[in-house]
Amino acid sequence: MSIFSRLLLCLLFISTTLFAQKEKPSFQVVPLGVKGGIDEKNLSAYLLAPTNTKDFICLDAGTINAGIEKASENKVFKISTSEVLRKYIKGYLISHAHLDHVSGLIINSPADSSKTVYATEKCMEMMENHYFNDQTWANFGDAGPGFHIKKYHFQTLNLEEETSLSNTKMTVKAFPLSHVNPFESTAFLIKNEDSYALYLGDTGPDSVEKSNNLRNLWTVIAPLVKEKKLKGIFIEVSFPNEQPDKFLFGHLTPNYLMKELHVLEDLAGKGALENFKIIITHLKPPAKNIVKIKEQLKNLNDLKLKIIYPEQGKKFEL
Repeated sequence: MSIFSRLLLCLLFISTTLFAQKEKPSFQVVPLGVKGGIDEKNLSAYLLAPTNTKDFICLDAGTINAGIEKASENKVFKISTSEVLRKYIKGYLISHAHLDHVSGLIINSPADSSKTVYATEKCMEMMENHYFNDQTWANFGDAGPGFHIKKYHFQTLNLEEETSLSNTKMTVKAFPLSHVNPFESTAFLIKNEDSYALYLGDTGPDSVEKSNNLRNLWTVIAPLVKEKKLKGIFIEVSFPNEQPDKFLFGHLTPNYLMKELHVLEDLAGKGALENFKIIITHLKPPAKNIVKIKEQLKNLNDLKLKIIYPEQGKKFEL
C-alpha cells in the first residue's frame, strides 16, 4: 500500500471517528417566555420535547399564547397557534404558583385540550385554592373546590420519585427549592431515554435561604454531569450583583450562580462543566440590569460554561 493510500485511510478513520463521537441532541426547546418581572407577554415558559417529536411538556406557564405566536413567526411551528396549544403541548410542569409562572396556563385553559398539570403538593394546593377554585377562575381540573370541569388532570408529584409524563416518552423527578424560605419552588429533572435536562424554578442561593436544597440537588445530578448524560441546566439569574441580599426575594445573582456552580463542579470533578450548557432564565427588567447581568456572567465564567440566553420563539437543541 502506498504512503498516499495509507494517509488517505488514516484521514478517513479520523473523520469517521470524529463524526461518530459528535454528540447528537436529545431535546428540542422552544422558549415561549424568558423573562421575570413585568412583561406579561414574555414570562417564564419553555416547551421541551425529545428531538424529532412534537410531544412537548411545558416547563412553567407564565406566557403561552404570545410565545406560540412568536415561535410561529420564526417558522418553528407550521400549524395554527390554537393547534399548537391543543395538540403539541402534552402537559405542564409547574415549579411554583406565582402568577408569572402560571398566568398563561390559567388564561388559556378555556381554549386548551385535555392534558395533565404536574406540580408538588404545596404548589398544587395553591393553584386549586387560589386560581382554579370556581371563584377566581373556573375549575378546569379534576380536584379542588367547586365544580370540576375535568379538562385538566391535576397530578401531584412526590419528591424524588420518577413519574411518566403522559403522551410523551419522557419522565420527571421533582426536587425542592427554596424561594424565600420557607416558600417552596421546584426543580424538574426530565429524562429522555438515557439523556437528561434540568429545569429550576425560581430559587435563592443556599447561603441566603439557609437551606441545603441546591447542594442536595447538585449531589444528585453530579454523576449525570460527569457521565455527560445531563444536556443542560435551566437556571434563573434575576438581578445583577449589586442587589443586596435582603432584596433578592429568593433569586440569584451572577455571583451566587457561579458560587453554586462551583459547588456542582466540586462534586462532579474539576473541568466537568467546561462547555456545559447553562440556560439563563428569569432575567428581570429594566434592560440596563439585563445588560449588566450578562456582562457580569461573562466576566465570572472561570468554569468555561457555555452560557445560553434563550430568546422568545427561537428554538434550540440540547
